[in-house]
Amino acid sequence: MELFKRENYLSKIRGFYHDDEVIKVITGVRRCGKSCLMKTIRQEIEESGVDPANILYLDLDKRGLRSVKTKSQLEGLIDPIAEVPGRKYVFVDEIQNVKGFEEVINGFRTDGDFSIFITGSNSYLLSGELATKLTGRYIEFEMQTLTFAEYCEMKQFLGKRVLPDLTRELDAYILEGGFPRALYYDSMQDKRTYVQSVVSEIIEKDIRRRVRITDLALFTQIQNYIINNFGATTSLTNILKDLEKQGVTLKRETLSRYLRILEDAKVIRKCTRFDMKSRKSLRGEQKYYLADLSFYFALNTDNQINYGPVLENIVYSYARSKDYSVSVGRIGKLECDFIMRDHDMGYAYVQVSMTIAASKETENREYAPLEQQKDNYPKFVLTRNDPIQRRNGIYHANIADFMSMGRGFTDSLYVDPPEETLYGYDYGIDMHRAIECPNCHFVQRNIDLSEDVVDVTVGEDNDTTMGSDIVYNFNIDRLPCPECGLDLRVYGYIREYPAGAYDSEYLKVLPIR
Repeated sequence: MELFKRENYLSKIRGFYHDDEVIKVITGVRRCGKSCLMKTIRQEIEESGVDPANILYLDLDKRGLRSVKTKSQLEGLIDPIAEVPGRKYVFVDEIQNVKGFEEVINGFRTDGDFSIFITGSNSYLLSGELATKLTGRYIEFEMQTLTFAEYCEMKQFLGKRVLPDLTRELDAYILEGGFPRALYYDSMQDKRTYVQSVVSEIIEKDIRRRVRITDLALFTQIQNYIINNFGATTSLTNILKDLEKQGVTLKRETLSRYLRILEDAKVIRKCTRFDMKSRKSLRGEQKYYLADLSFYFALNTDNQINYGPVLENIVYSYARSKDYSVSVGRIGKLECDFIMRDHDMGYAYVQVSMTIAASKETENREYAPLEQQKDNYPKFVLTRNDPIQRRNGIYHANIADFMSMGRGFTDSLYVDPPEETLYGYDYGIDMHRAIECPNCHFVQRNIDLSEDVVDVTVGEDNDTTMGSDIVYNFNIDRLPCPECGLDLRVYGYIREYPAGAYDSEYLKVLPIR
């Protein structure tokens, strides 16, 4: 069976495939694709020339292995491969099913010549012995459900049509969610039924079996309240007051514990507030976002999209998939939707809005916190489907276009201005584009236009400009459409101004008949 490759995660893990010193821990909400990712890793290791006899794959949720619950049972399954000479590769899926698995895994790791990969659907497996005994000996790779770009790519992988209008496709993604298996179903009802089954599985396997909940009805009320109010600024005090108005009373400690349980099960993610002046997290108010938007739509009959929190949730999940630390920002007296921080302590500021075209007041409101921040870190306004504008060096993009290109929020911090070389230019901006066939509307994604640049025009850099104005003119004489076979001509330009920042573009696709 051909597997859909989640390249965003594979690229992070490949450097550790043959490392026997660290355990590779893949976490994420149930059914987000961890098992398929592990199978893809196993496949790539086999394709690299490793003998299949040196590879052991155990799915502890599979029939025949569900009864494996003890350390001795797990050790007995792994022991036979220890006799095989050379590096061994051990994959254990849903390892949290085994009580005390940490000792077994650590034992094989210390033996040497074992590259170990494990998955778990919740963070309980990182809160126990694994974390205390193996500090510095494991690396966690957290998976999200499908991003919008992955959603489109997987639809094409399954032979399903991707709408040429990415905004309409984004709306479909919002309603359907990003659970990979849901894409196999055609009707919305079937998709919703599947997600409801995922919610039930999380409650049964990741919550009820792992923690003691004396009042399940109360816990369900808290769960539904948080899911229905995702993206809202709140605090424990505010939640308690709202619940009290609904006739629900509980202790602050109980509420805090229930929220933590939902976080551990990776149903929700807490986004704390961060003050840019003091560079410290602020206690008290925070926002909660959903692991997947389908949780909301599967548990509610309302299909109306409230774009404010929905678009924030999409951007938040996308940023997390890119390994950004994400906070709600406070800049002076103003609030910024998100402050992103990467591993190199680079920052970016992001405002998310359904539209800034409704009025000048709306536009000013979204730009105000970004314009007040006087540093040189990248600043973004992301909208659903607005005409692109430029204002005070702030990058404006529509969310579907931004995410379909796979861009990061701090990419420009690590791109040197383009320098002319013997063979042309080192590009400071992303030159990959999606090309739609005008005949059958099939979309080819990630076409690298830098390979077809025929001319580069560099404008003057002087005291009245922000740097060089660079225009890349490209021309593809013949690009076959893999769907209908029609040959296409693709030409136009992409403008970079100032160096390292996208400005504008013109792209034309014509059939060659």
